[in-house]
Amino acid sequence: MKILVTGGGGFLGRHIITKLIEHGADKEDLFAPSSKELDLRLFENCRRAVEGRELVIHAAGITGNAEFHRLHPGLIFYENAMMGIQLIEASRVQGVKKVITIGSAAEYPADAVPPFCEEGLWAGFPELLHAPYAMAKKMFAVQEAAYREEYGLASAHLLMTGMYGPGAKKDSGPIPSWIDRIAVAKRSGADSIMLWGTGKPTRDFLYVEDAAEAIVLAAEKYNDSMPVNIGSGREVSIREAAEILVRLMDFKGKLLFDPTKPDGQMCRSLDVSNAEQRFDFRAATSLESGLQKTIEWYNGQI
Repeated sequence: MKILVTGGGGFLGRHIITKLIEHGADKEDLFAPSSKELDLRLFENCRRAVEGRELVIHAAGITGNAEFHRLHPGLIFYENAMMGIQLIEASRVQGVKKVITIGSAAEYPADAVPPFCEEGLWAGFPELLHAPYAMAKKMFAVQEAAYREEYGLASAHLLMTGMYGPGAKKDSGPIPSWIDRIAVAKRSGADSIMLWGTGKPTRDFLYVEDAAEAIVLAAEKYNDSMPVNIGSGREVSIREAAEILVRLMDFKGKLLFDPTKPDGQMCRSLDVSNAEQRFDFRAATSLESGLQKTIEWYNGQI
């Protein structure tokens, strides 16, 4: 198939391209323009990007850490919404056969009861800090369902939990940030590191190669209006994940938490049974194994 991968030069996008090739895609059939080549905030560029393509995987997006979300809610909403909505419309106009959009577990209501099930996606409003990002992404699911009904456009919207792995920027999530902070503390001889919050919140951390595998499997096998959770299936506390990193990186100092800083949503885990039932995806990488691979990649960049 002729395939477009938006965000193909980014953290997730590079792994998607690798997985597509592993699944038999020809490099010559893959198109992954940079934002400088095609600014997808402009409809004409979206039309050019999808022209002649049969499959579109939309992995491009504007996001960052909590501080970035606090400072730039308008930019985050506008740019994510415009890119995705126009790309889906361009796909319809140009006769693309299938569209895969990458959403987020942040789309779930702030008071959702874990593990989050897809049926509860519309039961409330997302956590306020991440709502502009979450609602922009959520609109893709609405648009895809509407386009399926009126135009017959095949699609899938995937709800990703927090990703980590080789290639992640240090400010792109908690795990890459912690790895960098521990490494800096080791080099400086610090006797402790301080993380925000109490360490009690729980999360589902997904290794990026597993995330890419799920996306390719969904492209091959899934076509439905119901968004599908993509996660590791393992819930772990912030403290436990950080303690594993401290051990793997052989940091001898103390791990401290600052309870005056916000914890965020206390529990964020996903029911991942639909991904296995609908398109045979189950995460293959344990947290410890994934963290070790990520540390090795980080050390190779120093």
